[in-house]
Amino acid sequence: MTQLTSPVVLIGVGEMGGVFAKALLRDGHAIVPVTRSTSTDQVADQIPEPLMVFVTVGEADLPHVLAKLPDAWADRVVLVQNELLPRDWEIQGIQDPTVAVVWFEKKRGTDTKVIIPTPVAGPMAPVLVNSLNASQIAATIVKRDEIVDELIIKNLYILVANIAGLVTGGTVGELWENHEHLAREVGNEVLAIQEYLVGRSIDSAKMYHGMLEAFAGDPNHGTTGRSAPLRLGRALTHAAEGHIAVPKLIELSQASGVVA
Repeated sequence: MTQLTSPVVLIGVGEMGGVFAKALLRDGHAIVPVTRSTSTDQVADQIPEPLMVFVTVGEADLPHVLAKLPDAWADRVVLVQNELLPRDWEIQGIQDPTVAVVWFEKKRGTDTKVIIPTPVAGPMAPVLVNSLNASQIAATIVKRDEIVDELIIKNLYILVANIAGLVTGGTVGELWENHEHLAREVGNEVLAIQEYLVGRSIDSAKMYHGMLEAFAGDPNHGTTGRSAPLRLGRALTHAAEGHIAVPKLIELSQASGVVA
């Protein structure tokens, strides 16, 4: 009954937010949407103890949204963004969010497409995984200490596909089949940046294995999109911040006209 009487607050009502909202609604959870014109403080006054606070805004908007979250919601946060790492929530004072590493795609006018199962860790992982699986979206619970590696695998996948794709175009399957050397050059520099951002060494073989599993899950997935230049720019900014040599990323930024 607690789940039925404690609603889920949803911040960010886009395509991805809609997938999660639909899955949770089907599982019996009430959804309270928060749009750009909605005051989170007013919603928090009315709903001080939601079951979870689902944040599905884009990665560029995440710092601003988390900074404005009411303190009472801090232990109920669910995060699903790309390019996400612990420092993104820790800097906002959030200690134990539920984190889903999303491996499905939803575009306007199309059905949800699952690439590989979505790993989820954190307090609300059982609720979220149950709702996703009930909606035929494969998801699995992982331990908290495993989720960082899962996030890095997703970051490697996105950044390699997007950044290398700026010059190769095509699909992820074609990228690996025809341009593996380039993909590894980009990937190695991406992993060096990820090591800096998480503050520890990374098992690169494990990361590449996870990336290739996702490539195989949808080999016809396009390599790049409108966010690719922004991703490359952010990668270059992080590299400069950490004094990390990234000659291939710089070369690609010059070739594609991207400035950090």
